[in-house]
Amino acid sequence: MTENTLTVRVESNDEFFDRALEAGAKVDAGELTDGHTGVSLQDETTLARVLSENNLELIRTTARKEPQSLRELARLVDRDIKSVSNAISDLAQLGLVEFKQDGQSKRPVVWYSKIHVEYDLGVGSS
Repeated sequence: MTENTLTVRVESNDEFFDRALEAGAKVDAGELTDGHTGVSLQDETTLARVLSENNLELIRTTARKEPQSLRELARLVDRDIKSVSNAISDLAQLGLVEFKQDGQSKRPVVWYSKIHVEYDLGVGSS
């Protein structure tokens, strides 16, 4: 697996759009970006849910074992297929997992090897 980093940020919609506009301006100016891909979450509750122990187990197992189907992933983590399917679908909607069509099966894929979490504590802010 290539060394790629997914950055997960807790930030408001305004902060997200400001950062996106700044990144777009850098691309337009021909400046290179840091190469990180990011996911923005609105609050700590969502962060805790998305990076729960069970979800991290699914992400880690997908990255390490490269299961060929959701059913195989469910067997690897010893969980029922319905809960794994629901969790992986949620993670895919957020961009933490991708699906590759492989015949009649959807194969979950994790394209990064590290997760970097950014959370502003608000220290020094007015």
